[in-house]
Amino acid sequence: MESVKSLKHINILKYFLVILISSTLLAISAKLKIPFYPVPMTMQTFVVLLIGVCFGWKLGGTIITFYLLEGIFGLPVFSGTPEKGSGVIYFIGPTMGYLIGFVFAAILSGFFKFDKNIILNFLKLILSVSVIYFLGIVWLGSLIGWDKPIIDLGVKPFLLAELFKITLLSLIVTLLNDKLSILKKWL
Repeated sequence: MESVKSLKHINILKYFLVILISSTLLAISAKLKIPFYPVPMTMQTFVVLLIGVCFGWKLGGTIITFYLLEGIFGLPVFSGTPEKGSGVIYFIGPTMGYLIGFVFAAILSGFFKFDKNIILNFLKLILSVSVIYFLGIVWLGSLIGWDKPIIDLGVKPFLLAELFKITLLSLIVTLLNDKLSILKKWL
């Protein structure tokens, strides 16, 4: 009985560390701006999808939710914080739909089974990242009005960067598929 309690404590600690480290990596990915055309690129969506792929839909969704809660409670984890505000005020701004989309993208990418087929892996990741942009433009349209060029503002500037990130992640997922499945089994 004592060994079962000890095992539970180890598992809880393991999950806590994975959540903490992953949400920290996501915060770092939000802050790093890489020069790209037409707008600077962050690696946030890359890390969101990687979290889903590595840890599965349940833990992936939990990690992203924890990350969002960190930002809502005022930690400067989002891309525009603290320069453009923080906490709930920043969260409910123009990027809220995208941020909520992170949860669903991690869940979807964590739900998919990836294998050695790079084309199928690429398509699964494109579908996963599309959820972010769909929810992002729905919120943006609701916030600034549907008469504005929402696709031009909230999607087009990021398409080249997303194509680059999804291609890179597809290669990683395809080449390291065996190693990623070991990570899931460890948890």
